[in-house]
Amino acid sequence: MSGLKDIEKFKRFFKGEESDKPEVIVTGRSNVGKSTLVRMITGNKNVRVGKKPGVTLKINKYPMKNYTLVDLPGFGYMRGLEKKVEESIKDKIVWYIEDNCDKIACSILVIDGKAFPEIVERWDSRNEIPIDIEMFQFLKELDLNPIVFVNKMDKIKKERWDEQLDRIVELFGYSPPWRQWSNIFVVGSLKKNFGWSRILSMINRYVEEYRRKKR
Repeated sequence: MSGLKDIEKFKRFFKGEESDKPEVIVTGRSNVGKSTLVRMITGNKNVRVGKKPGVTLKINKYPMKNYTLVDLPGFGYMRGLEKKVEESIKDKIVWYIEDNCDKIACSILVIDGKAFPEIVERWDSRNEIPIDIEMFQFLKELDLNPIVFVNKMDKIKKERWDEQLDRIVELFGYSPPWRQWSNIFVVGSLKKNFGWSRILSMINRYVEEYRRKKR
């Protein structure tokens, strides 16, 4: 009975209608610009965004022309929530991805390009795998065509970009230079309005590939 109750609770976790269209999921740590990216892709000004972590607490679905964009809650710290609730939301995100992986055309993991190496160092000091890297490996193992959107690069001087990005791809398990992995890592700044248009073209390519395979 408790399992049924959990399922019912999780159904109320959604906002939006079910669709036969393939899905594109957007995930990431709280306060990295995930919902801002969703707003820019959808053109929907009603997408809630904010400076404080944990604005998105539900799974929100937005119908696009050829796919459904799914904005997953931010993982990690969430304003006003207890640690056990944060863990519960993370578990539900994983459950959602596993349960819907057959209809996911691609996945977008948003990270903070400036803060990411420092975050990894903090986790390493506790002998723990950072949630971002764990999520990326999870998406990769499920063959969900993960794209890492390295946001907030406007906070780093341009002459330091290569050094920082080489470090980031290395932390994800790829050998530098970072430019050879441009099919996975997209560099940008939502605040300065660049990088996200490339995400759009990659989404369209993966959605078309998905639709071809399903014919």
